[in-house]
Amino acid sequence: MSSQEIIVLNVGGVRFVTRASSLQQFPESRLARMLNDDDREFKLVKGEFFVDRDGTLFSYIMDFLRTLQVSLPTDFSDYQRLQREAEFYGLYPLADLLSQEHLLKPRLEILEVRFSLQEMQAFFRIFGSCSATVEALAERITVFTGQQSGQSWNSPFPSQKPLVPHPLERPSHHDMVLRCGSDYAGDQFVTRYVSIKPDNRKLINGTNVLGLLLDMLLKDGFRLISTRMVSSEEKVECYCFERTKRPTGLTL
Repeated sequence: MSSQEIIVLNVGGVRFVTRASSLQQFPESRLARMLNDDDREFKLVKGEFFVDRDGTLFSYIMDFLRTLQVSLPTDFSDYQRLQREAEFYGLYPLADLLSQEHLLKPRLEILEVRFSLQEMQAFFRIFGSCSATVEALAERITVFTGQQSGQSWNSPFPSQKPLVPHPLERPSHHDMVLRCGSDYAGDQFVTRYVSIKPDNRKLINGTNVLGLLLDMLLKDGFRLISTRMVSSEEKVECYCFERTKRPTGLTL
């Protein structure tokens, strides 16, 4: 049979159309032997190979044969059943990959934003369970500092002097600290503006910065799961987010 021929399979009532070459990826498998009429489990009925197995799970097996990669939905849970199906079809490399269930399951990522408003300044501390996410977030946030006289905390007008980018405080790979607002230094205000890409504004008001930060996290796939007051005396608010990270598909 030519590897370019089109094969139709009926697995438990679900039809699949593929090339013979896809089924021959693993010559020792029952699917490859089926093409040579070497397996009685697969019956040829009206031009279609019929097998009485789970058609839904077979869709994942076909995806593996086409890509040689295991990529499952984030809500997938039938690892043992799919492993049994792989063993039934003689696809033992796939069964071995499925046995590494802990590598295939989605991982939960937690991010916590703490916000405190004190007089003319707002303080932020961001904790993340994934250091790569914290690093990416730090690249999007810039604090600009400047000095000017007579400017108040709520003034909408930026400093006339050039603002200087100020590096974020990074206590560890998993958190960062920043602040915005105004503070006295002699007879001048030292101001700190926060800019969060892709938004180009430089914000001095802590509530505005908080709103932009939370909106960015929601758009990036995080879900707000809780809010609480960490310290009522210091008015420290805590916003907790989670995101389900799809694991990288295991490749054979």
